[in-house]
Amino acid sequence: MNLNMNLNAQMDINPITAKAKRGMDIVCSLIGLALTLPLFPLIALAIKLDSPGPVFFSQMRIGRSLPDRSLIFNMIKFRTMRTDAEAGGAAWAAKEDPRVTRVGRFLRKTRLDELPQFLNVLAGDMALIGPRPERPGFYQKLETAIPYFADRTYGVTPGITGLAQVNQGYDTCIEDVRSKVGFDHSYALSLSSPMSWLRMDCYIIFRTLVVMVCGRGQ
Repeated sequence: MNLNMNLNAQMDINPITAKAKRGMDIVCSLIGLALTLPLFPLIALAIKLDSPGPVFFSQMRIGRSLPDRSLIFNMIKFRTMRTDAEAGGAAWAAKEDPRVTRVGRFLRKTRLDELPQFLNVLAGDMALIGPRPERPGFYQKLETAIPYFADRTYGVTPGITGLAQVNQGYDTCIEDVRSKVGFDHSYALSLSSPMSWLRMDCYIIFRTLVVMVCGRGQ
């Protein structure tokens, strides 16, 4: 894959695509909230009964990159880990991570933990589909270790789901992130025309539904 071509595509996102993508984000997030809001109290009750702590989990993430800066926002999710999960500092997720609660494991497999992120989408901090937003604590290390890492969100808003997310699970190490960068640049390339974007988003939405229904999340 020619990363230089992808970088040029990121800098030349079709304006019609950008407007249509944002419009779809708003409409689909409103519909998503309307359809899933009845699940919120059930999920909240299950989280409370399973482990002590808040229902929601908010964490600072790096958003869309601009020519002079990167935006930062607070991403909200249903809590899936113990409240002391990172008492010793930020750490990668691991397979069968002992920090994840029983209810949290189910929420992660079905991706239901990410439903509150519809609010992030409505606020414009996230998109339905895009690169996964990274944590500031890992960002500098990843930018140093992985070529073109920072460019993956240049002009592209991070998403709840995306091409990388449906092809891989949660990141457990730098190598996982490294292999996702190519997917993120490929998605940026699809934004160069409305039709290629629409085909790509339909594919990602389908794959995301398969992950949720089949419980293939991590």
